[in-house]
Amino acid sequence: MFKDSPTFNSVSVDDLQKARRFYAQTLGLKVAEQPEGLSVSLAGGGRLFIYPKPNHQPATFTILNFEVPDVAAAVAELGRQGVQVEHYDGPGLKTDAQGILRGDRGPRAIAWFKDPAGNILSVVEPR
Repeated sequence: MFKDSPTFNSVSVDDLQKARRFYAQTLGLKVAEQPEGLSVSLAGGGRLFIYPKPNHQPATFTILNFEVPDVAAAVAELGRQGVQVEHYDGPGLKTDAQGILRGDRGPRAIAWFKDPAGNILSVVEPR
């Protein structure tokens, strides 16, 4: 039924202008303002729609993954941009001192960070 329908993801934020600066300036993505929110162009033709929501609650899961050739380099660049990566120390999810999870299953490495509204994003180094 929908196999030929264009798709896009959407997420809410509590401050649209902070989101615009973060996605455009910090992450370097193309962001277009629309009356209802922001349209973020992603590599490969993907799109993320960001809309304001007064009672916004950050997503408790990863909303967007960026595939990168080197997670450590991406984490270092995020740090230079003032973005802190998340650190986890739980069963099955333990990151190193840089905030990177490395494993022998799934991706070679992954690190998580948050947008200004608290939504979780990641950089992923495929195996």
